[in-house]
Amino acid sequence: MSQYKPYPAYKDSGVEWLGRVPEHWQVKRLKHIATVQTGMAKGKDHEGKDTIEVPYLRVANVQDGYLSLDDVATMEIPREELARYSLQPGDVLMNEGGDFDKLGRGSVWQGEIEPCIHQNHVFAVRPFAVSSAWLNAFTGSLTAQFYFMGRAKQSTNLASISSSSIMELPVVVPPEVEIDLLLSQLDRETARIDALIEKKTRFIELLREKRQALITHAVTKGLDPNLKMKDSGVEWLGEVPEHWAVCKLSFRYSVELGKMLDEKRITSASLRPYLRNQDVQWGQINTESLPEMDIHSEELSRYTVLNGDLLVCEGGDVGRAAIWRGENGVIGYQKALHRLRPRNDVADTAEFFFFALMAAKLKGVFDESDSKATIAHLPAEKFRQYRFAFPPEYEQREIAFHIRTQTQRLEKILSTTEHSITLLKERRSALITAAVTGQIDLREAV
Repeated sequence: MSQYKPYPAYKDSGVEWLGRVPEHWQVKRLKHIATVQTGMAKGKDHEGKDTIEVPYLRVANVQDGYLSLDDVATMEIPREELARYSLQPGDVLMNEGGDFDKLGRGSVWQGEIEPCIHQNHVFAVRPFAVSSAWLNAFTGSLTAQFYFMGRAKQSTNLASISSSSIMELPVVVPPEVEIDLLLSQLDRETARIDALIEKKTRFIELLREKRQALITHAVTKGLDPNLKMKDSGVEWLGEVPEHWAVCKLSFRYSVELGKMLDEKRITSASLRPYLRNQDVQWGQINTESLPEMDIHSEELSRYTVLNGDLLVCEGGDVGRAAIWRGENGVIGYQKALHRLRPRNDVADTAEFFFFALMAAKLKGVFDESDSKATIAHLPAEKFRQYRFAFPPEYEQREIAFHIRTQTQRLEKILSTTEHSITLLKERRSALITAAVTGQIDLREAV
């Protein structure tokens, strides 16, 4: 941010971690410029009271710099308490806790819903001696986040901060005549960054769409646009090259579910590490800290994986798949996974069919596997009946190589673009922090 000038003169803020601030600015505790209203706790017994059902904001509704109001829940509260917990336009909403990135996160309430209250995990900070916009900008800065994290009660991946700690937050306050100008300039500067982020985000979306189209076209149409085509008889495949085979999965692959885990029957006599559903992600398999189960010698061929086997999720994210590359010796697999292995009389390649499964997933082929159960499942009997297109072996290898090299190129561009977005977001946060603490002078920024 070398293009921005500092203020002409500075003074000690009186707060060690805050450092210097512009000489004509003030530092005030939040309790001297705003009130902090705690929210309504859910689950209270209101029996016998005159109640009213009203919308209320949760942590999920209060995002960083904006409000997510598509899903606003309601609760019953005593009518007499409505005024006490109602939000007012200009309230700065701040999250009391949750994940580390949610601590202190907030936005300004503009009266979008009337009436509306807030849950006890959301604070309503009501300024009376500073503008809501300035207070929101300051509490969203890295400086304020540093304070919140230092004062928060922390547990594994969670943090929370009390209203009394919020009230002690030192807030840097410029003269009132400067605030609107500074906020206007800050909005203009951040808008430039936001526009770049939006363009890069859209570029990433287009790259992902291109990758999906590349995979789907290659595994259903092949690489030669001049090939004679035929109707596959399968809706999602459409027309496929005439010389390709279209058949049930069971004709080309053996499809076997893993071993059912029965913890009560573990003897520890023949323990083997085994893979679970969560260990199989798209294109990669976790092999660290695997649990163990008994897989006896006579069961090894049935319930273990060999190099080149495809593992496909039977439940949850149905169809998610990865290829086992033969690492780490003898590994079993649980019943939540299908093991696909080419039949002895065919020469299919796991890599081609991995991409075919990815295309099927993108086309929604496995969506019909959803059942009335909470988690979707794809039984082996049903999976074996799915029909896919299979080119000759040499063509499978060509297609797999083409997809792999092209997607690697796209992944490199994706990674570079995502990194640039991360840097832009960091720059945005640093700019806001520098502006609201007076480290840079935006009054004449161009």
